[in-house]
Amino acid sequence: MQLRRAVAVAVSVFAIPAQAGELAPEAARQFVAGKLFSYTCFEGTSGAGRINADGSVAGTIRIGGTGPVRFVTLPPGTVKVSPTSICASVHGAPIKPCFRVVQTDAHRFRGSVAGLTFAYCDFVRRGPRVHVASSENPVLALRPAIATTRAGE
Repeated sequence: MQLRRAVAVAVSVFAIPAQAGELAPEAARQFVAGKLFSYTCFEGTSGAGRINADGSVAGTIRIGGTGPVRFVTLPPGTVKVSPTSICASVHGAPIKPCFRVVQTDAHRFRGSVAGLTFAYCDFVRRGPRVHVASSENPVLALRPAIATTRAGE
């Protein structure tokens, strides 16, 4: 019985990393960069995507949780990490928002606009093979191959 408790405590301690809580910018970059996350935001927007090490972004978005799912890419340098902040720079946007990243467990974090904690998205890390490049009007529709056999096989 004591061995079972000791194992349960050890698993719970190692399942939640020591840095759970608000992450400094460099720690947030290491936790997020290159990994695929799905997200749901406070007002219903959802999707999945990846922030690459060069600050580019690729993924899907469904604004407000209704309407079409759109594939979006943003160029390198869109997300910038400095020693004191994580900010986004989108060409033509009137502001350059900075973000607060709070790790909630080994696979999840909440990102919010700095100073506006009510404006947040919850992110969950997904396996690298999740399909994010979908569109309601695909240019090329892939179909499963039909299995065929040759005579004599």
